[in-house]
Amino acid sequence: QVDKNAELVARWYYCALSQEKLCRPIVACELGRLYNKDAIIEFLLDKSADKTPMEAASHIKSIKNVTELNLADNPAWSGDKESIKGDKYDDIQSARFICPVVGLEMNGRHRFCFLRNCGCVFSERALKEIKSEVCHKCGVPFQEEDVIILNGNKEDVEVLKKRMEDRRLKSKLEKKSKKCKSAESASQQDTAEDSPGPSKTKNGKDCINSSSGEKRQIIFTKSSDNENSSVPGKVNKAASTTTKRSIADSEEKSEAYKSIFTSHSSAKRSKEECSNWITHTAYYF
Repeated sequence: QVDKNAELVARWYYCALSQEKLCRPIVACELGRLYNKDAIIEFLLDKSADKTPMEAASHIKSIKNVTELNLADNPAWSGDKESIKGDKYDDIQSARFICPVVGLEMNGRHRFCFLRNCGCVFSERALKEIKSEVCHKCGVPFQEEDVIILNGNKEDVEVLKKRMEDRRLKSKLEKKSKKCKSAESASQQDTAEDSPGPSKTKNGKDCINSSSGEKRQIIFTKSSDNENSSVPGKVNKAASTTTKRSIADSEEKSEAYKSIFTSHSSAKRSKEECSNWITHTAYYF
């Protein structure tokens, strides 16, 4: 049979992952096990293929799954009393930390718990005797689900495991809903940018998104023009007048353009205006 004192010492004085003595900063997981923060960081950073699976830390996927504990020192603890020469008595009952409310020592003889929100550690007796919805030490509000028992029995571990799974499922669902909302907002912005504005509708142009994602531009014409053009025997008077005007304008423009050059009729001179061949210049008269 395992010695109860040795078991308590192993669970409350040593790290559950590295089996080294607990030293600050000390963290606790969602199942109530105690670890050194350095050991957890090394475990998470080690991504080698030959990494040995650790049952004590298999449920820890990131540093967010652990909480740094805010512990109260025991004034009666005079330091490490481990006998180096073997001539001193090592008192196992004396603990390094105590409950700040009741004063019980955290040596495994009494049930202790911590709050997930702030990391403060109290004895279970203190939370039962002084009932409140606010932390006794720092004043942070908490609920029953935020209270995690340190080094509890099998029943406590099962309850904490169910809470942990429910909490992680809820966080996953919240992340998925946030992603869906962000995707919907982005698609709405894209459709708003692609939709025709007032200037585009005046020109008779519209954009339609096909199923393949391509944008097709459709030009709408007036129905009256289409009807007149489709019916045979009818002559579009407006079209004829516009063509006549355009031809006249082009002729006027061409005459004005031709008048710039000397070859134009306006630049030519009659015989009376032309001078004799003996004069100084051809345009002198």
